[in-house]
Amino acid sequence: MIRRKKTKIDPEKLAAIAARARGYQENRSKGYREKALALFPHVCARCGKEFEGAAMRELTVHHKDHNHDNNPPDGSNWELLCLYCHDDEHQDAVERESSGNTGLGTTEVTLGHNAFEGLKGLLGDKAEE
Repeated sequence: MIRRKKTKIDPEKLAAIAARARGYQENRSKGYREKALALFPHVCARCGKEFEGAAMRELTVHHKDHNHDNNPPDGSNWELLCLYCHDDEHQDAVERESSGNTGLGTTEVTLGHNAFEGLKGLLGDKAEE
């Protein structure tokens, strides 16, 4: 058994590291959040709730592949989810991982509602662009 020497962690250094990490994450998320809000209707893709005004802060960007560094300009790795559906999606992912089920080869479980159903028909020729 290897014993490691305990080193005392400087609380100020630790706080500075945490602050830099939070700042980096906030800056990164602002960029893709703004793009996602410009690309997609302000509707939760899971439950269909619409958002506007101050409630927009409750609409989050979910990375479908769970990789926050995968941000293609067309938004193909994003979907807008309300806080509750986003938390539920991540909880489902944790449960799949803990059970050894990666979700590969399985059918996606939905609430039986597609918030964007019929959108292509409404957009007409614009949907082809």
